[in-house]
Amino acid sequence: MRSMVEGANRRATEEGMRSPKAITLKRARSLRRTLSPPEARLWVRLRGRGTDHPAFRRQHPFGPYILDFYCPQLKLAIEVDGQGHLMGDQPKHDIQRDAWLKTQGVEVVRIEALEVMRDPDAVADAIWSLVLARTRGVGA
Repeated sequence: MRSMVEGANRRATEEGMRSPKAITLKRARSLRRTLSPPEARLWVRLRGRGTDHPAFRRQHPFGPYILDFYCPQLKLAIEVDGQGHLMGDQPKHDIQRDAWLKTQGVEVVRIEALEVMRDPDAVADAIWSLVLARTRGVGA
């Protein structure tokens, strides 16, 4: 456990943000083992694209939050929103969360879980198009 916390603290320092708490790291590890069906379908299409594509991490702790998918090279977060994101205080929480992430330089892209289930390839293609556009912008 200690090395996981130290690794996260090192990454947080490199990314210019405060370190996630140990409880956040533990929860992220648990979430990685139990991806939702839409997250699992998308992860298959985002992981391991080779050295010519920026890498994504799944269920990545960032400050007090856990991001569904995160590309540290581009500071790009992909959030897969199921029905729970439409209920109660969740929409307000998502707005606050996205605003905080923006202050950290992270762009958040929200995708409906139903879209991922309907056509995961199209969703992944759209994400890779965005990654390509941002990669060109980073190198310019």
